[in-house]
Amino acid sequence: MVEDEKLARAVSWIQEADGLLVAAGAGMGVDSGLPDFRGAAGFWETYPALRTHQLTFQDMANPRILAKHPTLGWGFYGNRLNLYRQASPHTGFHILRRWARFMPRGAAVFTSNVDGQFQKAGFPEDLVAECHGSIHFLQCSIPCSLAIWPAQMFHPIVDEAQCQLLSELPSCPHCGAMARPNILMFGDVDWVAQRTERQEARLHAWLAGTERPVVIEIGAGKTIPTVRRFSERVGPRVIRINPRDFAIAAARGVGFAAGARDTLELIDAGVNAG
Repeated sequence: MVEDEKLARAVSWIQEADGLLVAAGAGMGVDSGLPDFRGAAGFWETYPALRTHQLTFQDMANPRILAKHPTLGWGFYGNRLNLYRQASPHTGFHILRRWARFMPRGAAVFTSNVDGQFQKAGFPEDLVAECHGSIHFLQCSIPCSLAIWPAQMFHPIVDEAQCQLLSELPSCPHCGAMARPNILMFGDVDWVAQRTERQEARLHAWLAGTERPVVIEIGAGKTIPTVRRFSERVGPRVIRINPRDFAIAAARGVGFAAGARDTLELIDAGVNAG
C-alpha cells in the first residue's frame, strides 16, 4: 500500500470513529526528550555509571537491585522520576486530545509507559490504563500491605554521574521499610497491582460501550509486545506508528515508519483538510 493510500485510510478511520484508543510504548516519549532505553548501548549512554558495573536496563528494572543496592537502585529510579516530572508532553499528545474531542466516546489510553505523560497532557485520569504501573506512585518493598500512595512528597536528590541517591530513601508509612516504585519490574512477585487492575477494568468498560474505535498505536515494540497485542485485539482499525517495527497486516491496519510527533502532525493535516 502506497503512503498516500495509507494516509487516506488513517484519516477516514479517525473521522468515522466514535472513540479513540491510544496504545503507547516507550517510543511515544522520545519526542518529549525521554529515553527509550533501546539496547545496552543506548541505556549506558543515558546512565554511563552503570556501564562500569555492566548493569543493563533489565538488571536495574529488577526488585533485587533495590534490595541489594538501594541507593544505586533509587539513584536510577530517582533520576527517572525527576526526568519525567520535568518533561513536557510533545504536540502529538495534544493532537490526539483534539481528535478525541470530536468523538462521542472521547479517548482512552493503554500504555506500558510509567512516566505519567498522558495525565500531564490532560487525558482523563480515569481513562488511562498503565499496564506496568506508574513511577509517580509508591508501595512498600516488602510489601507489608496492598497500600499504594502518591510519590509527590518524595523529592530525590541524585548524583547523576554515579547514579546514587544522596537524599534519604523513601519509606513505607505503615511499617517503615523502604518504599519502591509501584512499577511492574522483571521477575517481580511483590508488585501491588490493584491500581492498574482498576484502571484496566475502567478501560474495558469504555471499550464495551464503543462501537467504532480507532486505535493509534505509537512506539510499541516487539521485545515486550504487551501494547501491540492489546491494540491488535481491539482492532481491526489500527494505525501503527513506529520508526522500526511498523509492519502490520493490511487486514489489521496501516503502519507508518516514522516517529510519533511527525506522523501525528502528518495525519492531523489530512484530518483538518477533510
